[in-house]
Amino acid sequence: MSRALPVPVVLGHSDELGILALQDLGDVTLQAHLGAASATEHAALYRQAVSLIEQLQRRGAELQSDRYVPYTIAFDVDKLTWELNFFAKHFVEGYRASPFGAAERDALDAEWAAIVQELASEPRVLCHRDYHSRNLMLHDGSLYIIDFQDARMGPDTYDLVSLLRDSYVDFTEAQVESLIAFFLALREGRQPSQDPAEFRRRFDLMALQRNLKALGTFGFQTTSRHNTVYIQYIPRTLNFARGNLVRYPRFARLRELLAEHLEELR
Repeated sequence: MSRALPVPVVLGHSDELGILALQDLGDVTLQAHLGAASATEHAALYRQAVSLIEQLQRRGAELQSDRYVPYTIAFDVDKLTWELNFFAKHFVEGYRASPFGAAERDALDAEWAAIVQELASEPRVLCHRDYHSRNLMLHDGSLYIIDFQDARMGPDTYDLVSLLRDSYVDFTEAQVESLIAFFLALREGRQPSQDPAEFRRRFDLMALQRNLKALGTFGFQTTSRHNTVYIQYIPRTLNFARGNLVRYPRFARLRELLAEHLEELR
């Protein structure tokens, strides 16, 4: 890109080996730094992180071309559905050992279809795809973005959801509201006017899908990879999912289906 976002400098590469040598940004992730940050610094860092999402979307639109792989793949119906099925298989049926019956599975598929059809039909922007506190490094007082190899097209809420419904960090509802408002203010004049309530509804829908997908990953890592480090993040992520299932009447049936297997969602 002719105007780069803050990412590590590429020092060298081997196409044959599929290896990149990148600038060393140190060991301090945003997540690691938060424990030592004051409330003022915490707020400033997250405003910086939100502003980088706006820059990524804006610059991504300017440079859009099928020459670049991320513009040729997207969060489409197949991808979003696969992620929700991954949650059902690896978290509910795998980690929690609570299989769905055939009738439940049919009902669940109908709920998945309604969610993914709406998300896949939204106008697409360039998304980092995993934009959270562990993929933002603090280096020389500024944030740098790493782990961007899965970038693809998707809803404009996706990266903001990744940041503000992060399985590794707690936010107050006031903080979430403030940072969403900040994001919308940054886009003012560059994007069609967006009703804040409608944007929040779309944000919450995206959050539900992504948080369920994250639970699938945590279940898979625990049961298939025998990596138990993610168990500690399951309660927070379940709480995020429950919040949106309760908030919107449209999810009453989905909550009922899932609560039969996950008591935290009751």
